[in-house]
Amino acid sequence: MKKIIVFVLLASMVISCGTPKTVIQSKKVIKGYWSLSQISYSEPGTFDVTLFNDASKECFIGSTWRFIPNNNTGIYTINDAHCVPTGERNFNFTIQEIDATTGLYDFLLKPTDAKQNSEDNAGFRLQLTQLTETTMIWEQTVSLEGKAFKIYMNFNKINE
Repeated sequence: MKKIIVFVLLASMVISCGTPKTVIQSKKVIKGYWSLSQISYSEPGTFDVTLFNDASKECFIGSTWRFIPNNNTGIYTINDAHCVPTGERNFNFTIQEIDATTGLYDFLLKPTDAKQNSEDNAGFRLQLTQLTETTMIWEQTVSLEGKAFKIYMNFNKINE
């Protein structure tokens, strides 16, 4: 009897500490290839923005992204020939549930090398504000002149 009680307690702890169902579903939806189609800002104007300490907004528009959720890795490719260097960049990502009722998630993106090692272990925290079978929107809040400034990145699904 004691063994059964211990087993039930352990099983309930494992179930309650597992990945939330909504995060698991999000990983299924995000799997595959996406194109970054549009980048916009919360404020009007022209801004010189470097995304992910890598390249300008113009270089990222039209970039292709691949998400591999079974190991939380991915690759994005800068395709614009005017951007140097073009080519593939590796990253790790994590989706963490914030509020199941609103559907908002924290999304952490960490650039890595081809062996999934990070140079400085730094990452970028974004909010995954929309995720459907065909579209995804990220929102990143940064500071501009001491005020919150939001960058919106709209993706379209290419294929799985």
